[in-house]
Amino acid sequence: MSRTRRLNCIIPPHILYKLLESEDPEVRQAALDSLVSTARLRGERSVRGSLPGAAAGNGRRTIFDCRRGRFLHSAELARSEDGPASTDESVNRAFDGLAETRDFFREVLQRNSLDDRGMRLDGYVHYDAHYNNAFWDGRQMVFGDGDGKLFTDFTGSLDVIAHELTHGVTEFTAGLAYHNQSGALNESMSDVFGSLVKQWSLNQSAETADWLIGADVFTPGVDADALRSMKAPGQAYDNALFGRDPQPDHMRNFANLPDNERGDFGGVHINSGIPNKAFYLAAARIGGFSWGAPGVIWYESLKASGMDTQFQSFADTTYRKAEELYGDGSAEQLAVLSAWQEVGIRISGVPAGVARARGAAVNGNGGVGREDGLAALSKQIRELSAQVRGLTEEVTALKGKKWPPRVDAGRSSDGR
Repeated sequence: MSRTRRLNCIIPPHILYKLLESEDPEVRQAALDSLVSTARLRGERSVRGSLPGAAAGNGRRTIFDCRRGRFLHSAELARSEDGPASTDESVNRAFDGLAETRDFFREVLQRNSLDDRGMRLDGYVHYDAHYNNAFWDGRQMVFGDGDGKLFTDFTGSLDVIAHELTHGVTEFTAGLAYHNQSGALNESMSDVFGSLVKQWSLNQSAETADWLIGADVFTPGVDADALRSMKAPGQAYDNALFGRDPQPDHMRNFANLPDNERGDFGGVHINSGIPNKAFYLAAARIGGFSWGAPGVIWYESLKASGMDTQFQSFADTTYRKAEELYGDGSAEQLAVLSAWQEVGIRISGVPAGVARARGAAVNGNGGVGREDGLAALSKQIRELSAQVRGLTEEVTALKGKKWPPRVDAGRSSDGR
């Protein structure tokens, strides 16, 4: 399959461009250097995009030290799968983060590394001087140290590592084209599984997780919760440095941006807030651990998607997968249905009235006390039948006819 490949960076361009307006010359220079370096890397990536990726190796990890250089081929070996721990904590954090992500996909989703064929995992630390980003380039994971003023060492964020590696999973499954809605889905899949790896590592439930992406990339002096919030898109930050988080949480606020680098290739890091919110809502309503049913539904839907999959198509796929995996009218399927509805996407083929009736069976309390979807629909049918029967009996009485008393079977739960 032919795929449109891009360099996938964790820091979206709109933040770096905003930093170019800073009154602090050091902040401006670091942002400019990061943008220039990323543009150069994109050019190199396009040249070797058709070359084969990393060899199979049962997910074996190798970490290299760039020593603040810009050329990966000159980096030094810092730690291997069978070697001792390093004295450099950046090396060890990257090594451990690759393992957590690899083990999550293997143990939770039965996937053998990023390509499902044991692809080896290579990481490069200390890339460039004051580089404010981390990225997956289709072959390896690369980490900047940050400028120390706004951004810290990017190896310190497990969800960032998992986010970037998930771009590899997406590339080897759906191959979602990195622009417009398919690109926003690409970014959203990385946020979803980046968050799930962190939740899995910390044994957090949907209720106790923070649902933040990149909460650890800022220095303590920066007034920001994270790069993105899946629970509350658009509320991760609001300050003079970065401006206000531009992510929408509903289709009515979808951002139509140019399909170029400055426009974030159609707003892939921005519009990803919509499917991000849908996943959070589904996970919260199903309850328990989000890497269970919600994660499996999204993963199977990713595998069933293609390069040009749009929001509507992906939403429809998650609904069908929920049915295949957990049953028609199951609590899991109803949670998926209502989650997409809440962000402004109606599942195809589900009439609005039916959607409202089914959605009523799911509450927002993390799944606690929810009713099975079919049972809820049956209850509503019984209640309607009881009302019709009551009206029939009243009409019959008016005609002077006396019907024998009815048995209780089929009456509504309130006894009518």
